[in-house]
Amino acid sequence: MVMAEVAQRDRERVAPTAEGRHIFVELGEQDFDSICLSTYRTACKLRFIQKRCNLHLIDIYNVIEAVRDAGLNAVELNAGISVTRLENLVSSLFNQLSKRLPTTHIINPQESTVLLVEFILAAVDCEPESRLTVLSVKAMLSILCGGKLVDKLRYVFSQVSDSKGVLVLSKFDSFLREALKLPTALQEGPSFGYTRTVARSCFPQQKRVMLNMFLDIVAEPPECLVWLPLMHRMANVEHVYHPVSCSYCRSNGITGFRYRCLRCRGYQLCQNCFWRGNASGSHSSQHQMKEHSSWKSPAKKFGRALSRTLGCASSRNPSRPIYPEEPEKTLNLTNIVPSRPIGNTDEAMLLSSSVPESSKSLAAAQRMNEEHALIAAYVNRLQSGPCGVDSPSRQDEEHKLIARYTSRLAETESTGMIPTRSINFDVNKQKRELIAQLECKNREILAEIKRLRAEHDAACQPSPERGSTNPALLAELRQLRQRKDELEQRMSSLQESRRELMVQLEGLMKLLKDEEQRQAAQAAGSSHASPSRPSPSTVRSVGAPSPQAHAYLPQDSLAGVGGDVQEAFAQGPRRNLRNDLLVAADSITNTVSSLVRELHSDEGREEEERLLNGKDRAG
Repeated sequence: MVMAEVAQRDRERVAPTAEGRHIFVELGEQDFDSICLSTYRTACKLRFIQKRCNLHLIDIYNVIEAVRDAGLNAVELNAGISVTRLENLVSSLFNQLSKRLPTTHIINPQESTVLLVEFILAAVDCEPESRLTVLSVKAMLSILCGGKLVDKLRYVFSQVSDSKGVLVLSKFDSFLREALKLPTALQEGPSFGYTRTVARSCFPQQKRVMLNMFLDIVAEPPECLVWLPLMHRMANVEHVYHPVSCSYCRSNGITGFRYRCLRCRGYQLCQNCFWRGNASGSHSSQHQMKEHSSWKSPAKKFGRALSRTLGCASSRNPSRPIYPEEPEKTLNLTNIVPSRPIGNTDEAMLLSSSVPESSKSLAAAQRMNEEHALIAAYVNRLQSGPCGVDSPSRQDEEHKLIARYTSRLAETESTGMIPTRSINFDVNKQKRELIAQLECKNREILAEIKRLRAEHDAACQPSPERGSTNPALLAELRQLRQRKDELEQRMSSLQESRRELMVQLEGLMKLLKDEEQRQAAQAAGSSHASPSRPSPSTVRSVGAPSPQAHAYLPQDSLAGVGGDVQEAFAQGPRRNLRNDLLVAADSITNTVSSLVRELHSDEGREEEERLLNGKDRAG
């Protein structure tokens, strides 16, 4: 009942202005109907509507943001929408635009809102039994806004595809029904009107249409949408200047498109003459023409042609980017980050109502949003026309609106929805504040860790200036290293001498043993030659050593050498050689002992220097 009253009131308010919409009056003054080609005629009319409503200054991302702020992204595409809500959506678009624009470029947001709403309502009413839906608003705004055509088609595909990224033909058919209302409203319905087979004709041979296949509309648009890429190309060449004159109107310079005849040499037309079928001389409108969207000098053309011939440059234009077939999963941050800054409790309730928990709460939230929209529209009217505030009709309307809104608040308060939403908003606000505090604390901890790490690295690394400022210490270290090398070389030479002495000692042992055996053999031969009994002194001297010989045996110097060497040293004539060997052995022992003491003293000195260096660094 409430929705019916709102719709009836909206129709009564719009009806008086339906016959005299200003934007169609201005469109008729542009003489676009004289253009012969329907595609260019439709594109020119839509481009005029776009610029007159200042939609060329709004891109698709601004439209998406405004739709999200209005809560239409969570509503079904076929759901109806009131005119008041449409006005609020369009008004927010142009209010945000006026804030972004520089001070040198000023627009009238209220005038642009009125013109655009009038055109959208006229496009919806051009077909019988049609109604204003969420899909019609999204489709018309996405087509008429500025920006890149690829971005627009990506947004359209996200609305008409399923969760797997596959085009739903029924949704695409509904989109075409709403999109083709634009040329129908501009009296171009016979050329680009909607038919039931138009959706299937766009992709006749494909069963599964993915995103990249859908974006081929940019390169090869279907017949029903051939005006859409042309409108964007017209926007791109509006300020392109060609320094040649038109062969028909003789204008000095061509702005926009330039058309060159492929049969008549040097015959070129501006876009106004070509679109209206003007021709002169031997040229005919049936000749094939080539469209140019930029100017290239003859030298540049020759250089590019030469590059293509030599294979240095590619003749193909860069293709559009390839997007992944699987749709990206978006994060649902509705309960964490609000869609816009919240200034009061009413906006908090409106925000929390955009994400209901059930279908019943969704319907209640929609009704409450419409109530807020009505109040906002009424306040805007009061601000725009303060002269009639005290009129009886205005007061009656105000009383009715207040009573209606009060009853709605009482109904929602009895169900306990507002306290719950307020509590949910307070909890979310506390969570956001806690997250901000934790992030600030985390940044402080990371800064402290970085500072401590830098101090630790500076303390561990030796300073090159400290060592370079003490040359005496460096010289002493070099002398110690040199002394150590000399001692090591001397120790190795002494070890080599010791090995040589041991080899000589072994050789002397063999000589002494051989000499003893020879004397024993001579003694045995002489005993066999004379049978006389030897004297006791001779036998005693040969059989056993004398006590004096035992007295001179070395007890400590020849330990471990062997019994043969000891017996050899026990004889009298060999005592001089034994003394020499003992003296050499004692000399070796003393030298090794002195070498070991020096090594120990060097190690102690190095340890002291290391300790001193450590104290200096600590100081």
